[in-house]
Amino acid sequence: MKRMLVTGALGQIGSELVPALRARFGADAVVASDIRMLQKSELSNEEGPSAFVDVTDIRHIQDTVRRFDIGTIYHLAAVLSAVAEDKPQVAWDINMGGLYAVLEVAREYGCALFVPSSIGAFGPTTPPDFTPQDTIQRPTSMYGVTKVAGELLGDYYYKRFGVDCRGLRFPGLISYIAPPGGGTTDYAVEIYYAAVRHEKYTCFLRGGTKLDMMYMPDATRAIADLMIADSAHFKHRNSFNVTAMSVTPELMAASIREYLPDFEMEYDVDPVRQAIADSWPNSLDDTAAREEWGWKPEYNLASMTRDMLEKLTAKLNVDDA
Repeated sequence: MKRMLVTGALGQIGSELVPALRARFGADAVVASDIRMLQKSELSNEEGPSAFVDVTDIRHIQDTVRRFDIGTIYHLAAVLSAVAEDKPQVAWDINMGGLYAVLEVAREYGCALFVPSSIGAFGPTTPPDFTPQDTIQRPTSMYGVTKVAGELLGDYYYKRFGVDCRGLRFPGLISYIAPPGGGTTDYAVEIYYAAVRHEKYTCFLRGGTKLDMMYMPDATRAIADLMIADSAHFKHRNSFNVTAMSVTPELMAASIREYLPDFEMEYDVDPVRQAIADSWPNSLDDTAAREEWGWKPEYNLASMTRDMLEKLTAKLNVDDA
């Protein structure tokens, strides 16, 4: 069986996707790659192949695909929303230049390809509630622009060259393994760290800001399930809406107080990230994913909060008493 390559393996998604794929398909089947050399302990206790890959250098990708006999690429290397606004030129070079290089390698070597998209692909003119699968996409951030362009480029490579390119529009992703990486929904990770450390949390988004979220185990399962799904059932192929819960900072804080009653939160709004959040939907319609390949989340806010607090308490070696 041909191997799988994960780019950006040390990022928020990659650090959990690599162990999930190795558990499902075998440690040797998944090659973890990033722009810095990986240590085994950074991903999982299971030993597996790794490689240094700069996704803006097509030769790195080509050499890795040949060397490891890659059949599927999970392309996760990207600059996230808040960082992209601070460094838009860098974001374009990595998000679009890297994607173009990976698409070309997938075309050349006949690889299937997964490319994540985001709620950032929508904009202020998008219907904000129960946002449809097919709707207006006019983002106002560089991150969003690269996501829309990436969706279109993936569709083009499928229609023009037959590259089996698939993707998901993720909401905010919450993980206890990887630290926040410069995204607009990072508060939803930071708040749990603060709670476990018995600290007051200062939220950088305004109270009442409603955004869709998903726990990372659901996200990694969705990726793996999509890539093995029978495409004969697809009406869409690229960038399915997926979601699990629609929450505000207050709702998240309230769920934490079910376990830590003394937890406190205040606000110090970051205007850049607030403007990005205000341009995104309040909730997504994931009917297409549910009907075309059987998507269904396993975690809601209550079950995610319970698991996050348990895992972070153990990880940070904090007394939860």
